Amino acid sequence: MRKIIHIDMDCYFAAVEMRDFPEYRGKPLAVGGSSDRRGVISTCSYEARKFGVRSAMATAYAFKLCPDLILVPGRMQVYKDVSLQIREIFSRYTQLIEPLSLDEAYLDVSECQQYKGSATLIAQAIRRDILAETGLTASAGIAPVKFLAKVASDLNKPNGQYVITPETLPEFVKTLSLRKIPGVGKVTAEKLSSLGLNTCGDVQAYSKPELLARFGKFGGVLIERSQGIDERGISADRERKSVGVETTLAKDIYSLEQCQQVMPGLIQELALRLSRSAKERKIHKQVVKLKFNDFKQTTIEHRSDEVSIVMFYDLLAQAMARQEGRGIRLLGISVGLADSILAVPEIPNAQTQLDLAL
Repeated sequence: MRKIIHIDMDCYFAAVEMRDFPEYRGKPLAVGGSSDRRGVISTCSYEARKFGVRSAMATAYAFKLCPDLILVPGRMQVYKDVSLQIREIFSRYTQLIEPLSLDEAYLDVSECQQYKGSATLIAQAIRRDILAETGLTASAGIAPVKFLAKVASDLNKPNGQYVITPETLPEFVKTLSLRKIPGVGKVTAEKLSSLGLNTCGDVQAYSKPELLARFGKFGGVLIERSQGIDERGISADRERKSVGVETTLAKDIYSLEQCQQVMPGLIQELALRLSRSAKERKIHKQVVKLKFNDFKQTTIEHRSDEVSIVMFYDLLAQAMARQEGRGIRLLGISVGLADSILAVPEIPNAQTQLDLAL
C-alpha cells in the first residue's frame, strides 16, 4: 500500500504578505487585482474568509462583503522563491514530488526510511521544517491514494493534518460527499443527487451497469473513487502542458450571445489558475472547446505567444459556426504551454485584458 502526502500551504500568498509585513497580521487581507479594473481575488487570509471572501471572487464583490478588506497586488517572484524553498524541504524526504501549483504538492513517501517509514511523522516533520525555515504554516493529508490525501489535507486546516489509514479508508469513503471527488462539479452533483446518489456509500450500493450506461467512462471512475481506489501514481517533476477551465451549463444554450455571457467568468478563473501555476510559462496556443447536447464536441485553437481575450471571443464565434442547431452543454477555454520555463514578462494582466475586451 502506498503512502501519499498532500501538502497544502495555508492561504499561501496572503501568508507570505503577513509574514513580511506584520501590520497585516490579524486583519482581513487579500491578494488580487484592483476592484476598479474588474480584478479577481487570488487568495485571502482567514480573517477575510470569515466575511465570505474567497479565491476567484470579483474584487468589487469582496469589498461589498468586507469593506475593511486590505488589498495588495501580490509579488509573484517572492512567492516563487519561497515555493522553491519548500520544494527543497520536500526533497529531503522523497524525490517523488508532484507539484500542483506554487503552494501544493503530492509526495510519495512509501520508500522513505526516516521516522521508521511513518507517513504521519514524516508529514509532521515536513510541516515543522517549513514553519522553521519559511515562517509559514502548511496543512497535510495522508492517505494510501492521491485523491483522498488531497481531501484529507482540507480537514484539519490551518496548520494541521489528517490521516486516512488503509484500515479506516472503507468507512471514511462511505460517508464522503461525491462533491469531493475530482470531476464532480455542481451540475454533475445535481444529476447524481437526482438518482439518490450523494455519498460514495450511495454509489457503492447503486447498480454499476446503470452508472456506466448513464455516465460512460466517468461512471467507471466514479465507481473506483467511491471505493477509495485511485491507481494514479506520482508524476515527479511533471511539467504542465496546458491550463484551462470549463463549465457544464445547468441547461443547454443555443446562441453566441448566451455563450459570450459565460466567457467573463471563465476568463477570470483562467487568469487565476495561470497566476498560481504557470506565471512564467510562455504559451503557444489558445483553445476554445464546446460540447453539444448530442455528446459530440468541437475545439478551435489559434497559435499565439500571448494571451488575447479578444482571440478567445473570436475562437468562440468560429466554434459556434459548427453548432448545426445543437444545444451547448459545456464551454471551456485553455492555453497550451511551451515546453520549457523561461524568464519572460508576466502573462498580460487578466484584469487589464478584461477592460480592453469588455
